[in-house]
Amino acid sequence: MYNKLLISRNLFIMSLIIGTWSAYMIQVILKLDMAWIVGIGMFTSVLCYIGVSCFLRVGRNFIKMLNQRLDDTDIEVIMGGMAGLLIGILVGVLSSFPLSMLRGLGSYLTLLVFVISVWLGLKIGTRRAFDVFNTIPWGTRGKEDSHSLSQARENYKVLDTSAIIDGRIYDVCLSRFLEGPIIVPTFVIEELQHIADSSDAIRRAKGRRGLELLSKMKKHSSIKIDIIEADITQEKDVDGKLVCLCKQLNASIITNDYNLNKVAELQGIKVLNINELTNAVKIIVYPGETMQVAIIKEGKEYGQGVGYLEDGTMVVVEEASHEIGQDLEVVVTSVFQTAAGRMIFTRKAREIREDVGIAQSFHDTAEVNLYG
Repeated sequence: MYNKLLISRNLFIMSLIIGTWSAYMIQVILKLDMAWIVGIGMFTSVLCYIGVSCFLRVGRNFIKMLNQRLDDTDIEVIMGGMAGLLIGILVGVLSSFPLSMLRGLGSYLTLLVFVISVWLGLKIGTRRAFDVFNTIPWGTRGKEDSHSLSQARENYKVLDTSAIIDGRIYDVCLSRFLEGPIIVPTFVIEELQHIADSSDAIRRAKGRRGLELLSKMKKHSSIKIDIIEADITQEKDVDGKLVCLCKQLNASIITNDYNLNKVAELQGIKVLNINELTNAVKIIVYPGETMQVAIIKEGKEYGQGVGYLEDGTMVVVEEASHEIGQDLEVVVTSVFQTAAGRMIFTRKAREIREDVGIAQSFHDTAEVNLYG
């Protein structure tokens, strides 16, 4: 707070000095009235104060963004970029030297070749940094590091927009069932931002929820998530860019998108589908087991009541439509697997006990009548 006040005070004093100097120079050149001179001086001071404040704010934001990018970038990429930049400068100097001997267009061709060489060196160094480090013979220690680096790359998992919006990936990460860092490319964040700016209220809410979830995951200490700059120009849609990025990093993809799931499998990419994980960890029950379920609504058939287990599995209870809002002890009669999920059909436990009691009573009566 003190630093902000100090900067504002310094800017104010500097703006007053510049405004006074401007008013003095205009008075010397144009010989205006005092009112005009004061007005011009005040206008110049305000304009200078606003301009310098905006410049400093932009500079602070740029430094903050640069620090964030550096924190999210692997050290191998930084070192590869620096090496590629130096090699590009060297190649640019050597290749542009003969062109500098030419007259006329020689100077322009020299500058063009130098810029292209530097750009190519930097681009190749940053994009192929991991491959370059893997090919360098570091000895036994280097082979172990290279193997661990390659294994770490195989554990990379690229996060899709649908999985972010779904939200369950946060709980899966906290459960520690996922190994390796989670990669979020910048074009996925741009798609989330585009959804968050949509005119449709539902899409806008989904986009904002996804951005909030990413921020929450980034701040959590036990979740390793890296945001990388990935510009894949050869692909137009986000799904194509994700598939191309997974191939480059030899990474898996986390998604709930059915079409992207099938395309990635055809391309030989390992797919981690949250919906498949949810179905895999659902509670398995067998006919004859008892459970507690709360009836929340009526079923499609007459007399049926419907409740849900904690994992979302639908439980249909016969003759329970009049007991909505109550917890019942039920006995599983059958289990069906449908395209929408698993459905469990049950009967009330007390009705089964009553039926068993009636059957037992009838059996005892028959025995008495038979043997007198």
